[in-house]
Amino acid sequence: MLRIYDTRARQVEQIAAGRALRMYTCGPTVYRYAHVGNLRTYLLSDLIRRVLERRRVRVVVCQNITDVGHLAEDPEEIGGEGEDKVLAQARAEGRSVSELARFYEDAFRSDTTALNLRPPEHTPRATETIDLMVELIAKLIEKGHAYTVPDGSVFFDVRTFPSYGEISGNRLDALKPAHRIEGVDPRKRFHADWALWKPAEGELTWDTPWGRGFPGWHVECSAMSLRFLGSRFELHTGGMDLRFPHHEDERAQSDSVAGHEVVRHWVHGEHLLFDGRKMAKSTGNVVLLSDVVAAGLDPLAVRMAFLEHRYRQQLNLTWDTLRAADRTVRRWRARVAEWSESPSAPMAAHYVERVETAFDDDLDLPSALRVLRELERDESVAPGAKLESFLHLDQVLGLDLSTEIGKSPTLPPGAGQLLESRARAREAGDWETADQLRDELAELGVRVSDTPEGQSWS
Repeated sequence: MLRIYDTRARQVEQIAAGRALRMYTCGPTVYRYAHVGNLRTYLLSDLIRRVLERRRVRVVVCQNITDVGHLAEDPEEIGGEGEDKVLAQARAEGRSVSELARFYEDAFRSDTTALNLRPPEHTPRATETIDLMVELIAKLIEKGHAYTVPDGSVFFDVRTFPSYGEISGNRLDALKPAHRIEGVDPRKRFHADWALWKPAEGELTWDTPWGRGFPGWHVECSAMSLRFLGSRFELHTGGMDLRFPHHEDERAQSDSVAGHEVVRHWVHGEHLLFDGRKMAKSTGNVVLLSDVVAAGLDPLAVRMAFLEHRYRQQLNLTWDTLRAADRTVRRWRARVAEWSESPSAPMAAHYVERVETAFDDDLDLPSALRVLRELERDESVAPGAKLESFLHLDQVLGLDLSTEIGKSPTLPPGAGQLLESRARAREAGDWETADQLRDELAELGVRVSDTPEGQSWS
């Protein structure tokens, strides 16, 4: 069964899944396109799901859509510090709030579909679950974990939750007020308390017992997970940047309402860099999935590049690594199509077992891919066995390795020119160049054979 690193426990633990498992994953804030760094986080939950489903475990996933409540914290962001990101971006683009949110939500779903990420069973929107949040806040007030102030704000009283900080290590006695804040908000009983409800008028506001306003960002995930997954569920995933304060606050809210530990395992994926730098508008290195496609690469080259690195490992993505991943995906599809023309044979059990062991070992996909490359090169394994093995394991890899089966062979981009150059090199007797070009073609998934009539390819 799957073993995975639990952030709160600080160790790899076995996932105790019976016939079913429930998982919550923090979804997108839909005010802009998701870049490839954002998308890496969602591959984590997809891999967990695929590995468990391979073990015949039914996985139920809830992934929220944040279309209200996420405030801009950076003064350089549109709207500046303290304004809702969706509202600020809608104004900047001249769209209504609902138009903007649905547009970027649809774009996010298109990207996740292109990456073969399986859709969650539940995708609640924040704007459509305000009643759940109001109910949760009322319970927190009733249980003494939250308090109201005269202006209509409601704050969570963090000192009523002594185990705060167990996920991130940021314990209450060591926390200091945020550097951007001039002093401590006088409305708070303690500087680390956070707003569950904020007073406001205008768009994206609702009437509540405490006045008109909108919810804090953290409260939606507690309300949605408790509603759609129940008061105890097995897994909660998200990016490393969400450990604090988002997941600390969410855990405090959920556990305070339920009266017990709601989430059994917290799992986080590491950051992605591009060309050695964090993706940001200010550095000009934000890469979208559409940019990858525009460069002539298969979108699943992004998935392949992610699989080459452990989810807990910081990944420095480059255009070179993406092009290399694209060549591997195309080569494997070509090989699978080639193997499909041979008689079928049982899977190569030893190789498959090694790959599946790597899957279960804290999602060690890099090791799994190394074993697959061994299998690809092993001439003692029948082509039919390689076919069955690759197709079976692609249920987890999600690289669509069967797509070229039965198709007339077509050359990948650039292969035609390489074949012409190689033919000229052979005519000139330049065998060293011809061999070098043969290797380059093999990297593209094109196998070249020399015959008395000239070179042929498959």
